[in-house]
Amino acid sequence: MPRPSARLLALALLFSMAPARAQQNGFDLAGPGLSIAVRRGPAQLPLAAVPSLHGGDRLIVRADMPADNAGRYLVIVAFLRGATAPPPKDWFFHAEPWRNKKNVLDIAVPEGAEQAVLLLAPDAGGGFDAVREAVRGRPGIFVRAAQDLYQASLDRARLDTFVNGIARISDTEPERLATVAPVLAQSLRIKLNGECLLRQRALQAACLTQNRDSLLLQAQRGATFAETLTGTPVDLAYRVAATREGGAGYYSPYIGLARDLARLFGAFRSAQYQYVPALALADGGRVRLQLNTAPSFQNPRSVLVAPLPPIGTAVPPAWQPAAAKPVCLGRNDAVMPLDDASLLFSTDYAHDLTLRVTSADATVTDLPVVRDVERGGIRLAMDGAPAIPGRVTGAVLRGRWGFDPFVGPRLPVQFDAQPRWTPQPNDAVVVGRDSSLVLRGGAPACVTHIALRTRDGTERTLAWKAISAEAIETTLPLARVSPGPLELIVGHHGVPRPTTITLTGRVEASRLDGFTIHAGDRTGLLTGSRLDQVTSLDFGGRRFAAGAVTRGDDGDRLEMTADAAPGASSGAGEAKVRMRDGRVATVAATLTPHRPRLTVIGRSVEYAPPAGSLPIVLPDGLAPAGATLTFSLRVEGGVAPDDQVEIAAVDGDGAARLTVASGRLQRVGADIAVASIAPAALLGPAATGALRIRLWRGGTASDWQPLTRVVRLPSLRGIDCAGTQECTLSGRDLFVIAAIGDTADLARAVTLPAGFVGTSITLPAPTDRTIFLRLHDAPDTTVRVDLPAKG
Repeated sequence: MPRPSARLLALALLFSMAPARAQQNGFDLAGPGLSIAVRRGPAQLPLAAVPSLHGGDRLIVRADMPADNAGRYLVIVAFLRGATAPPPKDWFFHAEPWRNKKNVLDIAVPEGAEQAVLLLAPDAGGGFDAVREAVRGRPGIFVRAAQDLYQASLDRARLDTFVNGIARISDTEPERLATVAPVLAQSLRIKLNGECLLRQRALQAACLTQNRDSLLLQAQRGATFAETLTGTPVDLAYRVAATREGGAGYYSPYIGLARDLARLFGAFRSAQYQYVPALALADGGRVRLQLNTAPSFQNPRSVLVAPLPPIGTAVPPAWQPAAAKPVCLGRNDAVMPLDDASLLFSTDYAHDLTLRVTSADATVTDLPVVRDVERGGIRLAMDGAPAIPGRVTGAVLRGRWGFDPFVGPRLPVQFDAQPRWTPQPNDAVVVGRDSSLVLRGGAPACVTHIALRTRDGTERTLAWKAISAEAIETTLPLARVSPGPLELIVGHHGVPRPTTITLTGRVEASRLDGFTIHAGDRTGLLTGSRLDQVTSLDFGGRRFAAGAVTRGDDGDRLEMTADAAPGASSGAGEAKVRMRDGRVATVAATLTPHRPRLTVIGRSVEYAPPAGSLPIVLPDGLAPAGATLTFSLRVEGGVAPDDQVEIAAVDGDGAARLTVASGRLQRVGADIAVASIAPAALLGPAATGALRIRLWRGGTASDWQPLTRVVRLPSLRGIDCAGTQECTLSGRDLFVIAAIGDTADLARAVTLPAGFVGTSITLPAPTDRTIFLRLHDAPDTTVRVDLPAKG
């Protein structure tokens, strides 16, 4: 019963390709192997190195099959025009591998052909004619199959490269798997399951490569490889990959390939022949076919359908450097990472790769490079530093893409065989303080270390950073270094000897910019540089002694203080400055008008303690946190509309300004002003502790004046003196108390430990109905707590 048998076989084929089965895209059955070469002019390459065919190319096809193979295949090469144009009959060629004189095809690609497909048909008499008529009758199906299978073959090559790489590393260096696997996945556009790297080392490789079909992501920035190779949009409906179920284009079309082709081939399957898709995978100089279903040599016999490269102009690769920072060519482990370069790592299309390096003197050097998939880029095909004269100024990746040469991309690399660093602005550095130094003229990416060597032979390693493509910056620790010669040692990758840069350490001469003092003040300000060499200054009949030096971006500032203020109210002139080495210099001096002055003349505090708490009596000058402070000021010369009163914490960064215009400062008479503030609301957390106040007028500030001290208070609920010797004081926020006792001098005080967070304190029974506290916020002041009368 041959007909029912054929139907059952067809159903079995369809079910074997159903998308619900795990093996739908396995393509793990080894099929026949072939040796295929392409000749273009005088050059010949294996098919694995040819991304696309041209009209006129010669294909040399030889099937690698045993001569006595009982299941003999015809090798058929068909060239196609397009989906709607049947190809001519003379575009079909076949070989008979079991016949010595007919076992090799040496054919030319016809002009006008757009696609090529390889078919292996069982030798059953008339097989060539039957296949030719089937292809000519439904050319669109074979155009679609050839394109889909070629795309899938490239996708499978990525998958095999990833799986083989994982296996190789797992077998030889399993400890590297966790670091190499993410790079492999990124280079080949493979979906990486990061959870696998958290498993035991022996289980990682198997986990990373399970469910292989779902590992393949789309590559080439979302375009298909076929589009990338030919530069022409391929008129294919990759329907599965474009659906939500297929990942909406996120996954490779490889995912739904078998299901789609089973539907296409099933449309014209006959009782004599069925068509089985095959992937064409490069294996050195050979091409091996991979099947996802076992072929049949009984009716319906299986015709294997495998792809050949697309026909058209090969578009050069559009790779880009994957790292912005330059790579030093002198490093033994130097790798230049590339972005979106899956075809580089998974095919042999790119070959004869070189890095064309241009030196500063315009010398061009070609350095051979090889691909390194485990590190996601290319590296020099040599050990040690390259023989490049001078400093590298540019580098371009070059090579051949199939038969055609290609140029690009430019890669950020650096190297300098003879580093010549020049200190900026010169080789003189200032000792006595740390100084930054810029070195220009070398290759920053190749610097391995920098050290400073002083006259006594001591070396100190320095930190450094690249500030441009040819400059680095470091900080010289010269605070305790004496004047004299210094050496900077700079090591480089690929250069056997470090570069020695001679520096001269000098004491910076003092620069005097000016001296300013307000009339009535005893302290003025001298500006310039290296003012630590200044000992005194004479101006206005007064001698000013040097105080503390502060340094900023614009130079040094030195406070100079006299025993009395200069007599004049304003003016300009010169001041004499004396140095530590005995020199005397002059500097322009300015006596500016009096600074504004203010005086705090009154304070009052409004505070509502928590209900039920014991009253705490604060001395004058203390204000509880959360209180409202009202104060009055007298301003010498009267309160001006643009005056600003600044309030700040002595020990904190909080500060605020009150103005008449804002309404927060109110004038009462000509020279009196009143303000009410809630320190906690005005200054935030900085409101605790001493507050001070000063007046700003026209960019000039008065001296600071004390305003008040803000203290945090505990909430004391009561005291229990059940015994005659001790009492228990209870409440909240007791941690603000430093000590507690029954006398004002705290002679018998109980000191609370640091970090105390309890809610009660045991203390000696007070002799009177009063206890005294010392608060952390006011360590020099004692506050009183009045106890309730005995019931």
